[in-house]
Amino acid sequence: MIETQLVAPEDRVAGGKSSHAVFKTGLCTGALLIIVMLGALVAANRDPALEPYAFVRNAISYIVFVLLMLIPMCRFLTDPWKVFASSMIGWLMLAAAFDVAGFFFKDLFYAVSRTPLQVLVEGTVVYGVLATALWLAQMVLYARNHPIRPRRKVSTNTVRHVR
Repeated sequence: MIETQLVAPEDRVAGGKSSHAVFKTGLCTGALLIIVMLGALVAANRDPALEPYAFVRNAISYIVFVLLMLIPMCRFLTDPWKVFASSMIGWLMLAAAFDVAGFFFKDLFYAVSRTPLQVLVEGTVVYGVLATALWLAQMVLYARNHPIRPRRKVSTNTVRHVR
């Protein structure tokens, strides 16, 4: 009789999400951020009827944008590296779309006072700080839940100080 064993990828065996989930989350986040950016640009530049409501229009765009930026944080709450990787995939897509949008909207970079490179760097810094804060929070929670005790036994490799 022939026995077969199912072999799972290492990520699946360890209980983590695979790298495909990181890539898919980044693509979805990037696509949603691009949709919100283009919607805000079209509403601001092509629809004069919304001009009296500019403050509310911009506030809604900012709120939706920030909520969409939190998708990778919520999806990979226990793994800061996956948070950073998936968010950078989405943010790179947004920076590329912002660069392309500059061709269609006259003086876009001048109006928002940012170039696509500045947008990319700002997103990298924001997501880097959020991933670092998530990592620190995990360390603090681990330290709170697990007592830190010194070793009771002397290691065999230590050199004793003799006078």
